[in-house]
Amino acid sequence: MTELPDIQGEEMVSSYVLSRVGIAGVKRPVTIKRPQGTVTMVPVFDISVNLPAEQKGSHMSRHVEVINRSIDMAVEMETDSLEMLVERIAKELLKSHEYATYADVRLAADYFLKKRSPDERDVTENYRIFAEAKITRGGGSPFRSIGVEVSGLSACPCAMENVRELLKTEMKEKGVSSEALSLLDQIPVPTHNQKNRAYIEIGWNNKLEIEANDLIELLERNLSSPTYEILKRKGEAELVLAAHRNPKFVEDIVRDIIEDFLESYSDLTDDVAIHVRSISEESIHKHDAFAERITDLGTLREGSRFESDRK
Repeated sequence: MTELPDIQGEEMVSSYVLSRVGIAGVKRPVTIKRPQGTVTMVPVFDISVNLPAEQKGSHMSRHVEVINRSIDMAVEMETDSLEMLVERIAKELLKSHEYATYADVRLAADYFLKKRSPDERDVTENYRIFAEAKITRGGGSPFRSIGVEVSGLSACPCAMENVRELLKTEMKEKGVSSEALSLLDQIPVPTHNQKNRAYIEIGWNNKLEIEANDLIELLERNLSSPTYEILKRKGEAELVLAAHRNPKFVEDIVRDIIEDFLESYSDLTDDVAIHVRSISEESIHKHDAFAERITDLGTLREGSRFESDRK
């Protein structure tokens, strides 16, 4: 049988180290135990290793083989968290790529939860869940992270107060009594709304376990309001009123999420990394607005609210 050449394995005379070489967009079904029971997801995997200067190419087929092997094991066990799954794949990558000293595996998947809507209906809501593992050969504990993204509603505080002032002026011109005008300060008035996408990712080097469902709940309670797939008229009206009673800038949402997380997870160590992002898809502008913070819990606890993060 003819032996085919290994072009990827050829040595380079003079070249450059590559930080990451791999494959992206690989889809595989996985079965994971969740608090609501065993669920099947179809994550999209991006996996990579570094490449030394003397190695011409990475053995890409081994990447897929490692994914298949690790997922088959996860399906059989039905106990793995997503963080443990990506960690196992990263470890297997280093075993099968003896020339590599670093491996990085990230997945993203749709994630569904059964919830109760404001009008007391059982609904199934869609979220995004993320997990990542980074391992350096001989570099100690792997770095793992878990993240979620939710879609909700934000109501603009600035427009609301400007509308309130315009309404007051209009009512005064029509001779409305001062008692009636004072009521306008006690109720929400029209403002423009945005679909807000809020994201949080938590990373660590120890054996910490953080429940994705809890992160989803944390994000949703810090929006102007969550949103739901199905709402009848009363539920729609209640949701709009709730959002207008809780107007927030995109910056408010990030800061409120951080504050809530620090209070809810006060037992976590200072070296735990946190990434919070909020994107408001504007309704009256052609652009979107966003805000984010990337830091660690120690920096936040030091009270460096007005300082740059440590690099």
